[in-house]
Formats: sequence, structure tokens, C-alpha cells
Amino acid sequence: MTILLLGSGGREHALAWKITQSALCQKLFVAPGNAGTSAIATNISISPTDFGEIKKLIIAEKINMVVVGPEDPLVLGIYDFFKEDDFLKNIPVIGPSKLGAKLEGSKEFAKEFLLKHRIPTAAYHSFTKENIEKGFHFLESLKPPYVLKADGLAAGKGVLILNDLNEAKFELSNMLLNEKFGIASSKVVIEEFLDGIELSCFVLTDGKNYKVLPTAKDYKRIGEGDTGLNTGGMAAVSPVPFATPELLEKIENRIIKPTIDGLREDKIEYKGFVFIGLIIVDNDPYVIEYNVRMGDPETEVVIPRLKTDLVALFQAVAEEKLNEITVEIDARAATTIMVVSGGYPEEYEKGKVISGIETITDSMVFHAGTKLENDKVVSNGGRVLTVTSFGTDYQEAIKKSYQNINKLHFDTMYFRKDIGFDL
Repeated sequence: MTILLLGSGGREHALAWKITQSALCQKLFVAPGNAGTSAIATNISISPTDFGEIKKLIIAEKINMVVVGPEDPLVLGIYDFFKEDDFLKNIPVIGPSKLGAKLEGSKEFAKEFLLKHRIPTAAYHSFTKENIEKGFHFLESLKPPYVLKADGLAAGKGVLILNDLNEAKFELSNMLLNEKFGIASSKVVIEEFLDGIELSCFVLTDGKNYKVLPTAKDYKRIGEGDTGLNTGGMAAVSPVPFATPELLEKIENRIIKPTIDGLREDKIEYKGFVFIGLIIVDNDPYVIEYNVRMGDPETEVVIPRLKTDLVALFQAVAEEKLNEITVEIDARAATTIMVVSGGYPEEYEKGKVISGIETITDSMVFHAGTKLENDKVVSNGGRVLTVTSFGTDYQEAIKKSYQNINKLHFDTMYFRKDIGFDL
């Protein structure tokens, strides 16, 4: 079949790499893609949120399936756009409906869903500029640290964790009155801080059945020792050493099953990935957030460990036959380490020539923010490349990734040198 994959990051390069290994995929288009996807698929210069142009491409190229990488098209309702169009309605879209995508598009909606279906999560309240004084009072009732979350999409950067009450009040004002995160922070969720260790859980569902994919742990902060500003993600490890069979059973029974059952009970159409961000407190799992697509850079460690044909899985999702497929996972550990532009996640420069990619051996390079310019690969984003490696354990895999990162070069290049320090 001919497949269209939407997106341009490391997640999409990893998905494209896996999709092109399937005998079911005759041709893959990526819109807009990057320098990495251009080597294995056909890049098309279309925005993932330009549904009209996507429709034209589907008609012109006789595309049979659409796989949605990032959250924006899902929150804007690409699934519904296809379903309501006479020409497109029989073409499967791997991703949830607009209502399902609200689990990521609105922190408040997600919290209400969690409480309704008795899924463990932190206590919370949401506030707008109209009731900001109540927000100040709620902060005063909490113990530090204080967690402030922009209700809408903020590219993974809309969460602040602050230790000082006055600073928390200042930032609440900044978010609600000065639009620190744009329209995404016109409503802010303040929640109780849960002290534990984070874990990412990934599920693929056809709306009735589900398959649990490997767990992962990502590293969000820019600085070593998990310090500094939040980023889209600086590294990931899979499997997670502390995710014992006992803990995984709790996660499935208390969180995954009630989530999938809740979607069905609420008549929310959902055919795609559910990313459940968890925090483990005293060996009990609590949901921090839902994402309605795979994480990045977790995709770059989860998808390489998947031995099952990914397109066959997507086909089973479309046909609601996921229960008929056995998911096989590589027993080895995988790690990915992100190489970023200096200055990220704040201001950074693009267009830096990247050298050394072709010298990397025994690791996979997934492009995140790159493009081709005069036949050279140049940086085109804050997060530029990820280097993924396998090992008998995460220490061996991390060591391989670092050995290969040392072969890469571009001006201002930066990466964290402490991944796995907390494991």
C-alpha cells in the first residue's frame, strides 16, 4: 500500500524507518519530513495541518493510509476531516478523533476524564484570568513545589515546577495575563506535586482492543542532573530498569484498562497511540498527563525494539482486529541521546552544517531538526539528531550512543553527558 506519514521530527524518522521495513508498504510519503526521511521516503512540502493540500496529495498519489506523527493535526481534527469527507472516509487515519485528541489538547479535559474513570492522578484546580485571585489562594493551600500547567498545547514546554510561592504567583500571572505560552495558557491547571520517578507508557488501541508497547523513561531538562529549563526531551531509555512485572501489572489494571474502557464508555473514537505519562510514588502509578501520539524522543527507543511489522499493526487498528496480532519485542535495551543546537530551548541558530553522520557504526541516527541544503545536511531546529543504540543493558547502550555522538559535529552542538545517572 501507499502510506502518508505526517510530521518532521525524530519521531517521524523512526516511524518512517520502521514503516519502510514492512512488506505491506510499497511507497511512503512524509509531509514535510526532514533530511533523514528524504533518504528512505519521498518528502512532500505540505504542512501536517493543511488538510486541503493533504486531500489533494491523497487523490493524486492514491494513498491508502495516513499515519499522524505530531499532536497538532489530531487536536485540529484530521480524523474527523477524513471521516466526514465522501472521498476520504474509507482511508484509515492512525490517530484519535478530535474529541479523543482533547486528552492532550486540554489538561482540564484530561483531568476530568481521569477523575470520572477513577484513574489515579494528582489533585488539581483550573483557573483563568477571571478567577486568578482564587488561583493565588489555591497556591497558598498547597505545599511546595508548585505545578503550573498551560491547559492547551505548548510544544511540551507549558509546565512549570516552582519551589517559591511568590514566584509561582508571578508565573501564574505571567501565564494568564501576559500569555507566557500564548493562547495555550489562557487557562492554567494547578496541581498537587507528586514526588516520585517518571515513566512513559505507550499503548496502541483500535478503540476496543489494545497492545502495550515497551515502557521508556525520557529526560526533559536541558541541564545535567535534570536541571535548567524543560525541553521537548533530551534522551530516552527503554526498558526502564525499575519497571518490575508487579509495577507493570498495576499500570495495566489501574491505568491502561480504565483508560481504554473510559474511551469506549464515553463514545470517544480512538484508533491510534496513547502515551501515558506516569509518576511512580511508593511503587504506585499516577497519571501526570496523556499524549495522543508517540513521544519524542521515546519513539526512537520504543519503535526500534518492536519486532512486529508496524504496518500490519496499523492495518489491525484500522480493522479493529488488534486482538489477532501478537506483538514481539526485542529483549535488548535501547537508549537514544538527543543532540541539540546551542541555546535550545531558548534562542538558537539554524543552518549549521552537520558532519560525521556517515561515520556512525553500530547505532542508528534519527534526524529531528534537519534539512538538505546544497546537498549538505544542516540543522533546522532546536533538537537536531538522536543517536539510538542497543545493548545488553542500558549502560552498554548509553556508552555506544556517546561513542558515536563523538563522531558528529556542527557549530554550537550540545548534548547531555549524564543520561542514566538516576537509574
